[in-house]
Amino acid sequence: MNMTPPSPIRLHKQLERIWGAGRGIDRLAAVNHTTIGKRFMATALVFFAIGGLLAMLIRTQLASSNSAFMGPELYAQVFTMHGVIMMFLFSIPFFEGLAIYLLPKMLGARDLAFPRMSAYGYWCYLFGGSFLILSLVLGIAPNGGWFMYPPLTSGTYTPDLSADVWLLGITFVEISALSAAVELAVSILKVRAPGMSLTRMPIFAWYILVVAFMMLIGFPPLILGSILLEFERAFDLPFFDPLRGGDPLLWQHLFWLFGHPEVYIIFLPAAGALSTLIPTMAQRPLDNYGLIVVALIAMGFISFGLWVHHMYTVGIPHVAVSFFSAASALVAVPTGIQIFAWISTLAHGRPRLTVPMLHVFGFFFVFVLGGLTGVMLAMVPFDWQAHDSHFVVAHLHYVLVGGFIFPMMAAVYYWLPHIVGKQPIQHLSKAAFWLIFIGFNTTFFTMHLTGLRGMPRRVHAYPENVGWELLNLVSSVGGFVMTIGFALLAIDLFLLIRFGKRFRRDPWEAGTLEWATPTPAPAYNFASIPFIDRRADRLKPRELGPKLARGDGYLGFVRHERMETLAVDIVSGRVEQIVILPPRSFLPLITAIATAGFFAAFLFKLYAFTPLFLIIIAGLFFLWSRQNEVREDEGPLDIGRGEAVPTHFESLKAPSHLAMIFVLAANATLYASLVFGSFFLWLSAPNWPPPNLASQGHVLPLVVSLGLALAAVAARFAQRGQGLTWLAIALAGLGHLAAIGGFALLMMTVAAQPTSHSGIAAIFVIYGYAALHSTMGLVFVLHGLMRLLSGAVSQKRNLDLRIARLWHDYTAIVGVIALGFVPVLKALIAIGGQP
Repeated sequence: MNMTPPSPIRLHKQLERIWGAGRGIDRLAAVNHTTIGKRFMATALVFFAIGGLLAMLIRTQLASSNSAFMGPELYAQVFTMHGVIMMFLFSIPFFEGLAIYLLPKMLGARDLAFPRMSAYGYWCYLFGGSFLILSLVLGIAPNGGWFMYPPLTSGTYTPDLSADVWLLGITFVEISALSAAVELAVSILKVRAPGMSLTRMPIFAWYILVVAFMMLIGFPPLILGSILLEFERAFDLPFFDPLRGGDPLLWQHLFWLFGHPEVYIIFLPAAGALSTLIPTMAQRPLDNYGLIVVALIAMGFISFGLWVHHMYTVGIPHVAVSFFSAASALVAVPTGIQIFAWISTLAHGRPRLTVPMLHVFGFFFVFVLGGLTGVMLAMVPFDWQAHDSHFVVAHLHYVLVGGFIFPMMAAVYYWLPHIVGKQPIQHLSKAAFWLIFIGFNTTFFTMHLTGLRGMPRRVHAYPENVGWELLNLVSSVGGFVMTIGFALLAIDLFLLIRFGKRFRRDPWEAGTLEWATPTPAPAYNFASIPFIDRRADRLKPRELGPKLARGDGYLGFVRHERMETLAVDIVSGRVEQIVILPPRSFLPLITAIATAGFFAAFLFKLYAFTPLFLIIIAGLFFLWSRQNEVREDEGPLDIGRGEAVPTHFESLKAPSHLAMIFVLAANATLYASLVFGSFFLWLSAPNWPPPNLASQGHVLPLVVSLGLALAAVAARFAQRGQGLTWLAIALAGLGHLAAIGGFALLMMTVAAQPTSHSGIAAIFVIYGYAALHSTMGLVFVLHGLMRLLSGAVSQKRNLDLRIARLWHDYTAIVGVIALGFVPVLKALIAIGGQP
């Protein structure tokens, strides 16, 4: 049936009623990407202000030798929380928020693929971050550095709650990061305007896509490390205790598997913003678009080969150190390609010397200096001399402030008119820039000299007459100058929001699609969705915007009061399906509160309550699925322009199916890190092999294998959505029950004493991991039966069952690896003991 487009005014009112964020208390139920993106950015800036205040406390303490401003315990908490806030609560969340706000507009969509997941991620970020800030107010903040190296952070040396606050708080926040990674990756690949192939995507989307994949691979090792250290603190599992076969270096490997890619995860979104705004300011398209895409993909790959860059001094063999040193220098190549492409774009264009460009030039100066010192630190002999000195602190800030803060400020001045609908006044903006630029270089260039003179980092006091005091005083003065600059920046932005001049759209004469929306953008972005016939940074938003507002595109109407956008083929951009999005809901907030309850129960050692919170969380996610049910087959539906496609419930390539694949990829990374860590302990830890490694026999592995095979095979029959589907689902449940029982018995026999040795603890956790996934398989079975009984599943609408099948297949693979771990470990021990 062809839909009749309503008048533009009526269409706008209909869309605003359906997509709007609501009023009053209903605003807490908002799931719209525009609202959630703004919340992420605003919250990140609040955390940035807190982190900046802590930095000034640090500089006040170090301004003179033997200062009495802060004692060692308070100083340890302050410098730890400064790093935690800037790395975990500000840098990534801010650009997550910018990406969540911008990407649907840039891609010609009405929202992201999973709006409720974005909202849930925001609440987890807010609660987890507040959890950490509250610990500082209460005096129980983490004090072991933002990297939390054991054994300092083990229960022996940090018996209070401070380390638990870091481990549980960061894990809580990382839920937000991983949900954003899945959301952004799926949305970029699937939820685009028709015609927007991969080669036509705006360059910013490419940057965020690479970053999303890096987050999916880079964050699970940190989450695993946090879980293992918390298990040691809570249950005495000795993964990091050398006396019982553990090794503190395992934490460093897991942490830096995340920590070094983290630097590029922070830099690449900023570089994406630069690649978007520099062509606009140069008034020409970006040079070497394809080469930049290849360079940033290469940077993403290389960044995962650099984690030992931070561990040169721990005794790693020279051959391995040489490899990582070469990789650390090699990463400068794709970085240089991007910088030269930006310079080329400016050189061949007619740059406008606007405030965003002022911050771009600040970026070039600061980041290039940081890159040069990075190449210096990549060389092992120099790193040995400068390691753990203020030289490293200076390098880190030149890279992060140069590669993130200056691009962030350029992005704020560039896109804030879009967010608030007002043009900059720029009365204070130039003065603010120069104060920040001069203050920053005064602070941290001087710190290079302090480091070269031998001043170690992470010390709250230093002796007189060693040549450090004057340099530290200069650094502290520069820090306060920089703080004044940020204060002026905040005032300038307030004046822009309050008194700036209004405009209709596209004040910069840009070529990207977000400027085709009205400003500030409505909740639905586009009254109709465009067809893209060229690269999406070469459009004419001023001409395209009014046409889309009149409904001259796809979905220029409202159907059944539903929130609809389009999904396309990943490569070609050919339109494939209508994605029906869920309405605003309080469920993301309530689910995040329940998640906070789980972490709070774990923090305060109320372990009996944690299963209850897990059951509540699972039940809430069940309710999520009932909010978006379709109980009849609809077939292809009209989308305008003479085309018709099915809804995502009836599509074989739905975004949620792809999302499950990405979730399992992140899950597999965590599992691979667990197996890697276990074999690392065999290779490197003292006091191996474990003295009481029992055999797992043949009966229990056979029961588990048959159960997992039954679950996987039954799930394949169930996904067909016909005949005895309910019986196949029930058989999958029986298979998982058998696997859970088998793994439970194996944990009681083979790994009956997990506190005795790290090898036994590793087997215990690996079996537990597999049993947990079979338990989740039962949840999928129950969910499938409920959906089947409610009429939400048919032969065409079998998306829920196909997603569940992916989980069942993954669980079977996990179980097989878990069953094979003990025989392989015993064989290695029998052949050579420990290397």
